[in-house]
Amino acid sequence: MIKLFLVDDHTLMRDGITSMLSDCEDITVVGSCGTGEEAISKVRESQPDVVLMDIMLRGMTGIEATRWIKEQDKNVKVILVSMEVKKEYLAAGIQCGIDGYIPKDSDRQTMIAAIRTVYGGERYFTDAITKLVFEDFYVHEKLKNPDNTRLPNDLTKREYEVLGLVAMGKGNKEIAECLFISIKTVETHKGHILEKLGLRNSAELVKYAIKNNIVQA
Repeated sequence: MIKLFLVDDHTLMRDGITSMLSDCEDITVVGSCGTGEEAISKVRESQPDVVLMDIMLRGMTGIEATRWIKEQDKNVKVILVSMEVKKEYLAAGIQCGIDGYIPKDSDRQTMIAAIRTVYGGERYFTDAITKLVFEDFYVHEKLKNPDNTRLPNDLTKREYEVLGLVAMGKGNKEIAECLFISIKTVETHKGHILEKLGLRNSAELVKYAIKNNIVQA
């Protein structure tokens, strides 16, 4: 029997999920609460196998609560749930050791599959979230990773990444989302790159990156 704990600040949502899973012979809800602070203590008391954790909670976020829960017991599986899929949530969750991530509008079958999958020791991400993970991996793999001591014209590693993404045709907003930085920071990096390389605009940055084989074909 998979012991499940629910964390969501809406009582109706917790009750709805409990009712939805009531006829699952291998899943039982052993507890629930509405805040991250409560989750930390109640998960320790109820010792569930899997925690279904809403990200947006009052006070402590679900991501922060996940980090505390994982520090208490790394064997507890945590699935994050959110209204929208955001790269920053995904990245922060992965850093905290989440085992799965599903949208809040997922159907019953998806939720059950996620619970059973993480309980079995595997990670569970929906197709849309897997696509985000793959895109980030692809972008970073496509950029050559030089020895930090040999970056051209004293570029920092971050400036080198920005240069490569510009050469790949990414706009400021896309670069900001990919690197989890603000658009203003991207613009600042681009200014430093132009100055260090003695170039005038993004078009020249692209030509420079291609000429110097910074982006793999």
